[in-house]
Amino acid sequence: MQDSRRDQLQGWLNQCFSPSIQDLVLIFGDASYRRYFRFSHQGHSYIAVDAPPDKENSAPFVAMTRAYHQAGLPAPEIVHSDLKLGFMCQSDLGDEHLQRRLSASTLAHWYQQALSLLPKIGAITATETGPLPAYDETLLRQELSLLPQWFLKVHLDQEQCREFDALWPSLCDLLVDNALSQPQVGVHRDYHCRNLMVVDQQLAIIDYQGAVLGPVTYDPVSLLKDCYVRWTPEQLTPLLDSHYRRLSALGWLNGADRQQFQRWYDLTGLQRHLKVLGIFARLCHRDGKPGYLADLPRVLDYVIEAADRYDDTRPLAVLARQWRHQLEAQA
Repeated sequence: MQDSRRDQLQGWLNQCFSPSIQDLVLIFGDASYRRYFRFSHQGHSYIAVDAPPDKENSAPFVAMTRAYHQAGLPAPEIVHSDLKLGFMCQSDLGDEHLQRRLSASTLAHWYQQALSLLPKIGAITATETGPLPAYDETLLRQELSLLPQWFLKVHLDQEQCREFDALWPSLCDLLVDNALSQPQVGVHRDYHCRNLMVVDQQLAIIDYQGAVLGPVTYDPVSLLKDCYVRWTPEQLTPLLDSHYRRLSALGWLNGADRQQFQRWYDLTGLQRHLKVLGIFARLCHRDGKPGYLADLPRVLDYVIEAADRYDDTRPLAVLARQWRHQLEAQA
């Protein structure tokens, strides 16, 4: 089958490199319309990115890359780019995602390193193009709407549920207020084990084009309550305790005590995981990417765990357990 975008990408690369490159190999596409290819040229390996400009805006990625480098954060180098065409060429960080390195014996080491990068990420509140977009009420509510739209209605074929309809508006209000009431910092927004690469025993960061100004607990909960891998609270609590002390020492928490920080963290995770349930269902049913369905039970378990912690969210845990049973029945 002819792949015109790939052919255009190779033609563009051949304008950037001499002699011409021959071995453009698809690595993967991610949860967007972007695709990544690897090629070598005169002994060096590179990553070519196809991000169709009618579907993907690559300007934030370029601006964030420059901001990350200025902050001393490990991120790929942009060797060439043409945003009108939607093509980029980056340095190659390899194939070793953090997910492959994580085990019960190594997670403390890697997560400590990943958490230690967050103050630098959080300090980036603007790029050369201006302030980061705000993770505001409109965006938060838009993301939460993906749950009833895609996960419940489309994936579970649930047209109406009286109990859900009764709790959903107030739950959305609670989660939006929780996000907006926290100190607002620079947020990667997808800070998890598949967007952290291991390069020479150090972590490097990718996929940060969705960065926003948002809640201080968003990136920590994305990392520690990862949608692709799950650890016990006993393994994670010491890491979160340490991160709380780090942020407190920086003066980033406005004097919030550990209990308040925990509630921020839990409810932010709840918001994120409800959104992800909708996104994973949409990836399957709209975009033809069913592989993410395997992660739905893990994400639902996070929802149940967080909702069970507080009186004002516990009714959601009851419903989420029913959704979990429906997923098991579908399997």
